[in-house]
Amino acid sequence: MVSAAPPGSLAAATSVPADLHTTPAKSPRNLQSRPRVLAVDLLNPTPAAEAKKHKLKTLVPAPRSFFMDVKCPGCFTITTVFSHANTVVVCQGCSQVLCQPTGGKARLTEGCSFRRK
Repeated sequence: MVSAAPPGSLAAATSVPADLHTTPAKSPRNLQSRPRVLAVDLLNPTPAAEAKKHKLKTLVPAPRSFFMDVKCPGCFTITTVFSHANTVVVCQGCSQVLCQPTGGKARLTEGCSFRRK
């Protein structure tokens, strides 16, 4: 004869339901995951995708700033200028303004030609 424990006793609180032990074991086929394919190729990004990224988040981190030779339209003197200069660059020969700073890259004045170094 099986005796039932009173409803408020400790034995009733620690009993495990019978249906908890009857769950079937997972088959090995369910445990193996299928190889998933990404929508984007991470090793060969497109040039457009690389241009959108931050300079340090690209596949090969590199700065986007550069030095350039700027030719003065008045006296044709060549001056080396940093692309992100934060001061006004003036020609040594004729004192004409070659570029003015902005929030990022420096803005060349009209008529100035430049060559990237």
